[in-house]
Amino acid sequence: MQNAELDHDKKRRLVGHYLQQLTKTDPNLYYSSTTEIAHALHPMIKEHMNRMPVDEQALFRNITVRDIEMLLSFR
Repeated sequence: MQNAELDHDKKRRLVGHYLQQLTKTDPNLYYSSTTEIAHALHPMIKEHMNRMPVDEQALFRNITVRDIEMLLSFR
């Protein structure tokens, strides 16, 4: 259970990092819905997977847009 919570926190933190990058390139995302933001983040995360450490790759390997929405909603 503890490990799952740590993984969830790490995913949430990393999604937040990518969200910061995305809002720098598109400040209008502030006014977008969580779904729109998740759809914008998903390809960005997948694109950066090969540059992530192996443990982070494992966390994001099967991530879906819906998973990203859920992580954003708990911020």
